[in-house]
Amino acid sequence: MTVTTTAAASAPAKPTGRPVGRLDVDTLEGLRTVRARHPWRWAAGAVALVVLVQFAHGLLTNPGWDWATFRLYFSADTILRAVGRTLELTVYGTVLGFLLGAVVAAMRLSSSVILQSIAWAYVWAFRSIPLIVQLVFWFNLSYLYKRFGIGIPFGPTFADFETIGVLGALGAAVLGLGLHQAAFAAEIIRGGIISVDAGQREAAAALGVPRWRQAWRIVLPQAMRGILPAAANEVISLFKGTSVVYVMAIGELFYQVQVVYGRTGRVVPLLMVATVWYVLLTTVLSIGQYYVERYFARGAERTPPPTPLQRVRAFARSLRPADRTPADRTPAGAAGPKASGGRS
Repeated sequence: MTVTTTAAASAPAKPTGRPVGRLDVDTLEGLRTVRARHPWRWAAGAVALVVLVQFAHGLLTNPGWDWATFRLYFSADTILRAVGRTLELTVYGTVLGFLLGAVVAAMRLSSSVILQSIAWAYVWAFRSIPLIVQLVFWFNLSYLYKRFGIGIPFGPTFADFETIGVLGALGAAVLGLGLHQAAFAAEIIRGGIISVDAGQREAAAALGVPRWRQAWRIVLPQAMRGILPAAANEVISLFKGTSVVYVMAIGELFYQVQVVYGRTGRVVPLLMVATVWYVLLTTVLSIGQYYVERYFARGAERTPPPTPLQRVRAFARSLRPADRTPADRTPAGAAGPKASGGRS
């Protein structure tokens, strides 16, 4: 069996005068840009907007929310003082928690088995016991230990003082919040440090960089990118967790709201007062977290991530009709017309 080919099939293709696989500007000018259509995405967005509008309508028209009482107490002096006390507890608990957490994290990363074991036991104990139980325990510490003394261990005491005179309700709350926070902060800090490649420290040691400078200038800036998101989440959780100190009759936000609605009987609007204050302050903390993370992202990204305002501007520009020149519509890799006399 013989196979024959025609001359047209076997002849080489004629050169067209343009590089194979490339488009010139004249060809692209006849193309029309069409936006991608996503009907299901628009349908889901419409359903979500309808649900949000219905919820907002219920908030505005349902008399059970009692917005007149909400406006009356939202900026009342007692509520503002309670908000200040809540922020005070948050700041004290955060500072104490992360300072002690850094020490516990260093103990867990040390080469001493004794320090590692003590740090592990601390984290295990304080993560296992609920926060409200810890607060009640510290509040009643004077029942177990009437006096504290300073002296030689298992030996004579040089000075002592009554526990109840030093550790009051506020001190017990700060101590409980700080010790509880330290257990979680230690794991956050340890996780951020071990996420840094060991080769960074080895290279610094080979260059003769002192160990404290390795930790401060090389390891810590890189570890902060892993520490910050979880640390900020813990701070926000602590801010909301201060509401459990109501069991100690401390005048923070939730306790004061309870006092007011116990006296007036307006439960829902007073709970909304606390809710809005928690939402507003959490939003402020989240914005601060975003900008701190953006600051520490400079070492990993050439261009920092856009701010929310920049994102809104970019979204607004994307909604405008595209005013693009033929040169702008040239896809990546496409070549324009070559200059006469150039080599192909």
